Amino acid sequence: MTPFQSLPDYEMFLYSLSEYSSTILTSTVVLVRRSAQLAIVSGEITFASGHRLILYEVLNTRYGFLRLTSYGYEVWRIEEQLYWYDSQPHPNNLTLASTHPHHKHVPPDIKHNRIPAPGLSFTQPNLPLLIAEIE
Repeated sequence: MTPFQSLPDYEMFLYSLSEYSSTILTSTVVLVRRSAQLAIVSGEITFASGHRLILYEVLNTRYGFLRLTSYGYEVWRIEEQLYWYDSQPHPNNLTLASTHPHHKHVPPDIKHNRIPAPGLSFTQPNLPLLIAEIE
């Protein structure tokens, strides 16, 4: 069963993240239901390596299945922001077309330097990919 079957399944997945990876030290991730069809996920995951993953997801079940409608993921090492992912469309940036709208912001000009983000999705959890990348 995928954690994206329903909001309760995804919520159970989120609250058991420390069982998913032994490198996770703490998690403040919470899922807050805004309505019967809408939920917001936010919080921070701290890793033994000193990395932190700050996340924000908007989930919707309006069409009978669970999907992300937007997200933002920031990865930090101590006080340095290493990179971030977001789903803000940039349709005029042809280098991002292969994974549109999913992309990653990377140094040196982290705000404007964007690369494709294969593996990120609106229809499956992104956290396993992000956790594996940090590990």
